[in-house]
Amino acid sequence: MAGFAICLAASVVMAILAWIVVDITVRGLSQISLSYLINNVADAGRSGGIGPVILSTILILLVTLATSVPLSMASAIALTEQGGHDSLLARYIRLSLDVLSGVPSIVFGLFGNVFFTITLGLGYSILSGGLTLGCMVLPILIRTTEQAINSVPVEHRHAAAALGLSRSTTLFRVVLPAAVPALAAGIVISIGRALAETAALIFTSGYVARTPESVFDSGRSLSVHIYDLAMNVPGGGTRAYAAACVLVGMLLVINGATALLLKVAGFRIAPHFGARR
Repeated sequence: MAGFAICLAASVVMAILAWIVVDITVRGLSQISLSYLINNVADAGRSGGIGPVILSTILILLVTLATSVPLSMASAIALTEQGGHDSLLARYIRLSLDVLSGVPSIVFGLFGNVFFTITLGLGYSILSGGLTLGCMVLPILIRTTEQAINSVPVEHRHAAAALGLSRSTTLFRVVLPAAVPALAAGIVISIGRALAETAALIFTSGYVARTPESVFDSGRSLSVHIYDLAMNVPGGGTRAYAAACVLVGMLLVINGATALLLKVAGFRIAPHFGARR
């Protein structure tokens, strides 16, 4: 009975995912063409394409990853490799990260608007939106990176110590390479949350649908574009589904490319939340 219940639960999850993907594909795929992907937005999105929107989305994502990945890596290493990794301070840091992970995105949007847009004078820009999303995904990245490092079998460290390797060499030559698949999974999860974010970007990157010339220009992300078409543009429902189809396609491509790169590099996902080479 327990095995049947587990299989049933997994089947339900897969069925829900398939239902969503098929529904979006059926409603929106007919609207997608090469001109739709590269042309400018016209008539509030009811015609034209989404070229500037895709470009803005990619720039926001790059800013997000450029700020959050190095910070999360350094923070996770400090939590796992320092002598006080199980100290009271470390436990409070982990608790703070868990609380931040559950903070609604609209709160991050208000924070980004006050701090990045107004206080730092960045205005409504791609840079403001990317930095805000970086703050939002940082707790998830730190915790997943920490778990990835901790999941590497301790025998790896013992073998490195037996060979006379220093702690830093063991970390960068043994532990982190072994944790690459789990680290990649955390980054992909963060990318998914960043691409799907709407509330935080409305207050920071703005609504402008023109092609950005730099990260200091305002830009509309795909998620904001979908929201605007569905809620504010009469007759924009079909185009909203088309943009949603493109967004789901981007997520699938990123996931597939990550899995392919890991396979080419010789990595495989281990049965536990970790990796072996």
